[in-house]
Amino acid sequence: MYIETKKRSLLKGISWRFIATTTTIIIVYFFFGRLDLAIAAGFLETLAKILLYFFHERAWQKIKFGKQRIEPFNLWFTGLPLSGKSTLADAVYTELNKLDIPLERIDSKDIRDVIPNVGFKRDDRHQHLTRVGHLIKTLQNNSVSAIASFISPYTETRQAIADMTNNYIEVYVKADIETCIARDKTGIYLKAQAGELQNFTGVSDVFEQPVHPDIIIDSNKQSIAEATQIIVTFIKKHYMP
Repeated sequence: MYIETKKRSLLKGISWRFIATTTTIIIVYFFFGRLDLAIAAGFLETLAKILLYFFHERAWQKIKFGKQRIEPFNLWFTGLPLSGKSTLADAVYTELNKLDIPLERIDSKDIRDVIPNVGFKRDDRHQHLTRVGHLIKTLQNNSVSAIASFISPYTETRQAIADMTNNYIEVYVKADIETCIARDKTGIYLKAQAGELQNFTGVSDVFEQPVHPDIIIDSNKQSIAEATQIIVTFIKKHYMP
């Protein structure tokens, strides 16, 4: 959240008064033909109006009328590995960041780099994601919204995240397993199918599809640009003044 400092208000006043004072000097000189009188009038007007502008701006900073708080939201992307959720979440973050609202991007890879010794069994994943939920809740308590992308394969876990955070928006990035395998450049699906990776979502572990997500993006049919526009429009409609 940004607030305008006193220095910024003062500099705004000075820049505006420079333009206005020049105009005043020209007008006075045009009517009276005296440069000394024009400069004196311009100087006095500048001094008085800079002070008035400064106190006027600071007074309006304290007035709540006409201000609408942006309620922090939790934009939660879920889907199979390589469904495109992280790429889409990055694109949405870039667009929403242009609106100059307090925003944080959280991705599963980044969190596991911070907390590396987390297993992939059901209980391990649930506990890990509830930690993420608490992190997002802390951000929201400080008026910061979150854009999070996690496989989050279990219904109970997603519901737990929804319960512990405010304005939970579930985005299901839908993609069939064949498409995800085709996108696999590192061979993780092949390793999972060969039994080298245990508890791999979509192969040796389930992905429980969201029943009532707020937004469904079909990454087989919709481009990143199209999907981004859908999500940004949703946020603007429901959470922006």
